[in-house]
Amino acid sequence: METFDINGLKLYVSKEHRFGTDAVDLADFATPKPAQIIADLCTGCGIIPFLIVNKNPLKIYALDINKDAINLLKESIKINSLEAIIFPVLEDLKSITQIPRDSVDLVTMNPPYYKANDGFKREGQDTARHELLCNLDDCIAAAAKLLKYGGRLKMCHIPERITDVICTLRKYSLEPKVMRIMSNSKNEPRLLLIDAKKGGKAGTTIQLTVDN
Repeated sequence: METFDINGLKLYVSKEHRFGTDAVDLADFATPKPAQIIADLCTGCGIIPFLIVNKNPLKIYALDINKDAINLLKESIKINSLEAIIFPVLEDLKSITQIPRDSVDLVTMNPPYYKANDGFKREGQDTARHELLCNLDDCIAAAAKLLKYGGRLKMCHIPERITDVICTLRKYSLEPKVMRIMSNSKNEPRLLLIDAKKGGKAGTTIQLTVDN
């Protein structure tokens, strides 16, 4: 176990539960407003709650199915005295009972990107990268249940699954309002960031961003 300094806070990570640039990009894209109730699904070590906690949320639920990830997050919460703001939730997102339905202003989510048999597998990280315990439909359905009418889902995914993402969002009455495509220095798309509004009207803004 090691620690990272995140905005003056200490975040514990482990070999199995770490974070990458995608989570950092998503936290920057999320732009929560003060006093909002937020749920971070597939939270892992809790990097996104720790990156947005300084935006003065009323409450952040941090949900993951992995007991070791949640225990790691609990230690991070304890050492930073954040018990009144960040609430770890050990639960399967396919059957959430610990977060009230239609109660959340903002859901953030960095879900598994690859279908069960697709993509390069890394030892110890299969469930975080591949749809073994939940798939895209499960993740977006969970977000839709938690969000208030007019609430926002901010999520990231891989660009090659953009059609799957948009179709699934609309299936659950989540209308894509902003899509930001992050490209690398070779101008190759590397990450898709989406802002979707529950019950929103049609109309999407496309943003293109190139890494420095």
